[in-house]
Amino acid sequence: MKQKKNTAKYSTAMLVDDNEIDNFINQKMLEGTGFAEKVFTYTSGISALEFLKNLERKTNAMQDFVPDYIFLDINMPMMDGFQFLQEFEKLSSVITEKSKIAILTTSINPVDQKNSEKNAWVSIFVNKPLTEKILEDL
Repeated sequence: MKQKKNTAKYSTAMLVDDNEIDNFINQKMLEGTGFAEKVFTYTSGISALEFLKNLERKTNAMQDFVPDYIFLDINMPMMDGFQFLQEFEKLSSVITEKSKIAILTTSINPVDQKNSEKNAWVSIFVNKPLTEKILEDL
């Protein structure tokens, strides 16, 4: 699956998952399917939020780097996915209106799915790993 420049469906995607192997596999899927031209990966919700907050301060670069999609794991140390969502809500509307959030998890807990579906920022709840079919549906 080769991807030519500027043929990606979206400009930017972000992976937020404490598992580096999952990030690597999912990044290759996003790039290989032509889903996103740029993929930013973070192993904690804290560092991902810091990146987004830095974008708020650099308004001239914001549009180029604000993710179109954020793929967010739920179960992470220090800040879980739901805590990330609470902080995401506080970001500027330029970010919150552009970025759609997909929960990407191994959780089979129905409470996690229910809480995700109730959250206004979450557009979809899917189980790992990312597949071509999931990305086509987005």
